[in-house]
Amino acid sequence: MVFRLLDDEIIFPDVALAEPDGLLAVGGNLSLERLVLAYRSGIFPWYSEDDPILWYAPHERCVIYPDRIKVSKSMLALLKKQIFTVTLNQAFEQVIFHCATTPRLGQDGTWITTEMQNAYINLHKNGIAHSIEVWQNEKLVGGLYGIKIGNVFCGESMFSLASNASKTALIFLTKNFGLELIDCQLPNEHLMSLGAEMISMQAYLEVLNH
Repeated sequence: MVFRLLDDEIIFPDVALAEPDGLLAVGGNLSLERLVLAYRSGIFPWYSEDDPILWYAPHERCVIYPDRIKVSKSMLALLKKQIFTVTLNQAFEQVIFHCATTPRLGQDGTWITTEMQNAYINLHKNGIAHSIEVWQNEKLVGGLYGIKIGNVFCGESMFSLASNASKTALIFLTKNFGLELIDCQLPNEHLMSLGAEMISMQAYLEVLNH
């Protein structure tokens, strides 16, 4: 059953009631308070430009345990060369813009709408959303952004304009923040090759609420 949310009431239904594809609710808005409640509840927004706001709570979650990330020998060698400079929260708006506009294989458009960008920039200004930037010769060539809830980082998107730049950002995230879990939300071949695995929503919420 898909629930309809009201703009003036910031609540979500139980995540166990989500559809098989994870769709839980529709409507509402992207206010700071609603987004924070969503992430604390294991819920995230995901929709296209012409759709209403759709809220998802997948019954299985794609996650990376920081100590289980797979780093190839070639990637380790690249990191030792220090061809990239990595920073934190220095160019959030640039990162989310690149995540929204960088072409992706097999995708015609983006779910990171202008409305979505503005909402997460607001979260960043309030210390809730964070970005990792990867620079080469003082040019932004990769990065990622997401929401930090306790010791869980809910990754939203990443981009790469240079080979291995987004991997560098992800590895930096796993090594420097004392995280218990990185939430990747939905699986893909790239994430699974880096050591991502699937866990139940119940297991995810136990870590999230720890």
